[in-house]
Amino acid sequence: MRISVIISTYNNPAWLEKVIWGYENQTHSDFEFIIADDGSGEETRSLIGRYQKTSRMKIVHVWHPDKGFQKSAILNKATAAATTGYLLFSDGDCIPRKDFVETHVRNAKPGYFLSGGYFKLPMETSKAITREDIINGNAFNVNWLHEHGLKKTYKELKLVSRGLQQFLLNRFTPTKPTWNGHGSSGWKKDIVAVNGYNEEMQYGGQDRELGERLVNFGIKGKQIRYSAVCVHLDHKRGYNTPESIRKNRTIRQQTRHQRKVWTRYGIINSTLKAA
Repeated sequence: MRISVIISTYNNPAWLEKVIWGYENQTHSDFEFIIADDGSGEETRSLIGRYQKTSRMKIVHVWHPDKGFQKSAILNKATAAATTGYLLFSDGDCIPRKDFVETHVRNAKPGYFLSGGYFKLPMETSKAITREDIINGNAFNVNWLHEHGLKKTYKELKLVSRGLQQFLLNRFTPTKPTWNGHGSSGWKKDIVAVNGYNEEMQYGGQDRELGERLVNFGIKGKQIRYSAVCVHLDHKRGYNTPESIRKNRTIRQQTRHQRKVWTRYGIINSTLKAA
C-alpha cells in the first residue's frame, strides 16, 4: 500500500536531516514524503532542496510564512496536498526505526486510526547520532544509547520488546490510544471528514484534539506504541506557554463534552485562506 508520510518541522535542519535519513532507511519504501514546514528559513529550504535532488524518496515541501506557532495550519495544508488515501504523521525531531512505516501499513484497518510510540533522548545522545547509527540500528540499541548519555529507564521496553511481549504490551498498556504528533496514522477520508486539525489551537494538545474528534466520528484508536517506535531528539519548546495550554485544554473539554466532530477552523479554512 502506498501512503503519505507527513513530517512537521520548524527551523531545525540538523534534526530534520537525521529524520530524513531514518525514512530513507525504511523497510517499506512505497510512500511520498511531505515536509510540513511551519515557516522555516533558508537553511531548511536548502537542505530540503538538496535531498529532493538526491533522495530516492519523493519529497514534497509544503511551506507557509512564519507567523508564530501554526503547526495545525501547515499540517492541514500538507493533508490537502497528500495524493494517497492513508496518512502517517510524525515530527521533524523523531527518527523512525526502520520498521516504523511498515508497522503502520501492516496495522492499517478501515474504521481505525493508529497510535504509535516514541522514546525521548537527552541532548547529548541526540547530538551523537549519525547517519551510520541510524542505518545500522545503533540509534535504537539501548546499550549504544547508554554509552552515549542515556540513563536507564523502564521505558526502554519500547525499544527492546519483540514478538509476544510486544503484542501483550500493546494490548494491555493502561495508556489509551490517542492521536499523537510523533507517530499516528489514519485514512485521509476520515481526517477530511472531521476537517483536520483545529487551527485555533496553539502548542499543547492540538494533535490529541483531532483524535478526539475522530473518536466522536466513530473511528476507533488502536494502540501500537510498543511496535511503531521512533526516538525523539531533544529540543527547546519555546511555544509551550501557560496561555496556550489553558486555551487548548478548554477547546479539548468542549470537544469531548459536546461530542464535536467538525472544526470550523480546519482544512477547508486553510484551503480558502491559501486561495
